Amino acid sequence: MPVVTLEGRGDFTEWREAARRLLISGVPPEAVDWRENADAGGDLFDRDPDGRQVPAPTVSATSTLTVPKSFLDTAAAAICHADPARFAILYRVLYRLQRDRNLLSLATDEDVAMLNGLVKSVRRDSHKMTAFVRFKEVGHRAGSERRGFVAWFEPDHYVVARVAPFFQRRFFDMDWMIATPRGVAAWDGEVLEVSSAPGQKSPMSDDTEDLWRTYFSSIFNPARLKVRAMQSEMPKKYWKNLPEASLIPAMIAGAEASVAAMAERAATDPPAFHARVRPTPDGQGNVVPSSRMTLEDVRAEAAGCTRCPLHCNATRTVFGEGPPDAPVMIVGEQPGDQEDLAGRPFVGPAGKLFDTVAQQVGLDRKSLYVTNAVKHFKYEMRGKRRLHQRPDAGEVEHCRWWLDLELALVKPRLVVAMGATALFALTGARPKIADVRGQILYPESGPGVFVTVHPSFLLRIPDAGRREEETARFARDLARVAELAAHPSIGQAG
Repeated sequence: MPVVTLEGRGDFTEWREAARRLLISGVPPEAVDWRENADAGGDLFDRDPDGRQVPAPTVSATSTLTVPKSFLDTAAAAICHADPARFAILYRVLYRLQRDRNLLSLATDEDVAMLNGLVKSVRRDSHKMTAFVRFKEVGHRAGSERRGFVAWFEPDHYVVARVAPFFQRRFFDMDWMIATPRGVAAWDGEVLEVSSAPGQKSPMSDDTEDLWRTYFSSIFNPARLKVRAMQSEMPKKYWKNLPEASLIPAMIAGAEASVAAMAERAATDPPAFHARVRPTPDGQGNVVPSSRMTLEDVRAEAAGCTRCPLHCNATRTVFGEGPPDAPVMIVGEQPGDQEDLAGRPFVGPAGKLFDTVAQQVGLDRKSLYVTNAVKHFKYEMRGKRRLHQRPDAGEVEHCRWWLDLELALVKPRLVVAMGATALFALTGARPKIADVRGQILYPESGPGVFVTVHPSFLLRIPDAGRREEETARFARDLARVAELAAHPSIGQAG
């Protein structure tokens, strides 16, 4: 029986060469005795249990093997596990793959399940290393202006080589060394060196430990404390090497008292425009903002809005415009390319079509407050063109903060929802526009919402005859809005 002795420190090549020689020679898994020895050297194929020299399996120079790529990725992770049985498990799977190429897809297979368990454990250990390494500054390296740092970490498995490139990318501008009982990684700005030799823990401490404690204490929220969940994500075995962990027992013990103290403290009125609560309806269904807010103040505040990621790519916030006491508010979907550049709503092709049709039916835009459900332009690049993309529900929800304030400050008697996105922002409902078009819907609070299509819908109709028919229907909708605008009970239910 071949006895294969490996160093076993996460070196995939070491196992692969031995497994290849065995497999090409047709040695079955049950005939191999895999052993691990950190001081292994010389020939991988050692003596058998009785002390007799075991000859290495014969390998033909022309012999080739093929395996699915997924096995190579899985094996490279599993070999980093500390369980000595990993070599035998990997070889059994490799041997069986020669007869069943779909073996890895059988999650219920015993060998595959054990292999996947090894990989899961290694990946979790790798993630914990990226999360719980704490560097200490050791000063500058001789002849270099780069700052030097050292860290100590105690992984469960041989993951140092797998995780080292992460730290190289993350901390490329400083010299560092991470020592562990299972290997050492070091970066000097030019070369990443990884050794399987055990490292030594540095007894020194520095000011960064106080920074970690300050940071951890500042983000700790006793009202959201869940001890089991915290220990699951931050297991106790790592605490001894985390400077902030010394604070945890006292924080847990004092959490209940801290929550009680928070509840007893009087609430303070937040600065204008920074309150993260919606304006609330009064007894008559009107939305009432803070008495300090004006429409111009809110417009200025919205110019710096970062409530959702859409602000990252947009040129500017496109806020609503029109009389602050307009009886009718027009709500579209979002700014388009031209609106984004100009900083004004409804100035692009759809806006011009709206103006034309509104003028035809006697609806004066200057008397309307015109805005959008979403205040930033969402798009994707196609060459040099920026093509419109529909805002998702989360983006609409974030921007509803500004729409609610516009409604509360303008106090329109009727709101016109042009398109599904506007209707969702105003009512929270998602009916088909065709089913409710021309109707007035009444939300739980606020004015009635008249439903019609967005003028961009008309511009997208390829057939000229149908486009003309739909434009005429849109004109009838706006004519109905003009009629309602002149009615004293506009927007009132019943």
